[in-house]
Amino acid sequence: MRKIIPLSFVAILLMSSCVSKKKYTTLQDEQKETADKLSAAKLELASCLSDRESAKKEIEHLKSTNYQLLNNVSSLATLSQKGAENLERSLESIKEKDMRINSLNEAISKKDSVTLALVTSLKGVLGNINDEDIEISVEKGVVYVSLSDKLLFKSGSYYVSSRAKEVLGKVAKVVKNKPDMDLMVEGHTDNVSIKNTVLEDNWDLSVKRATSIVRILQDDFGVDPARMTAAGRSYYVPVSSNDSAEGRSLNRRTRIIILPKLDQFYGMIEEGMKEAEAK
Repeated sequence: MRKIIPLSFVAILLMSSCVSKKKYTTLQDEQKETADKLSAAKLELASCLSDRESAKKEIEHLKSTNYQLLNNVSSLATLSQKGAENLERSLESIKEKDMRINSLNEAISKKDSVTLALVTSLKGVLGNINDEDIEISVEKGVVYVSLSDKLLFKSGSYYVSSRAKEVLGKVAKVVKNKPDMDLMVEGHTDNVSIKNTVLEDNWDLSVKRATSIVRILQDDFGVDPARMTAAGRSYYVPVSSNDSAEGRSLNRRTRIIILPKLDQFYGMIEEGMKEAEAK
């Protein structure tokens, strides 16, 4: 009986051991499966985390890009506003310059009209004098009446001839009707030296010829002396070569220069500017 009991116990133990091993194997399989699922879950979690980081970076990038775009839009709006302001200022500046140019053109047109009327008047009163020693010309808006010394003076003299006084009287009649014009009488000589008890040199001769003309215009024909200037140029502004008698004859001349008063000319410009601003 003692022998049977241990054998039975051993059998029970063996049976018990067999069941536990099977269960153990099953548990091992379950554990492996769980471990595999855990590993797969970990991998999926890592992938998700990686995707999340990538998504976060993409979001940050989009936020940054959006911020930059907003700044750019703001900058463009600011630039557009500044551009519009600059354009407006430029247009105002151009408009102002146009007004100045128009005013200047109007003043020049008025002056040109006066100059044209003056030339017409001079040619009208001197037209009946058929003499090659009288020349009327316009240079840069200034009227010149050029008289040769053959008409005005004897050789080396500054006394005006009676025939020249007739011409000067006709010129005086025109310029007296143009009180807004000034006169400069300009004497010229050739390069042949002159010196006597009265005249020091060609400078003296050219100046004395100019002052002789001015005195006649003032004393004989009533031209306002405040409008006149007497000037001598000696032989330093020739119109021809002094190497020939013909050239020297052309250089011996007196010019009556009739020009607008500068203050009145600028006054016309200022008046035009005021009218333009008022418009």
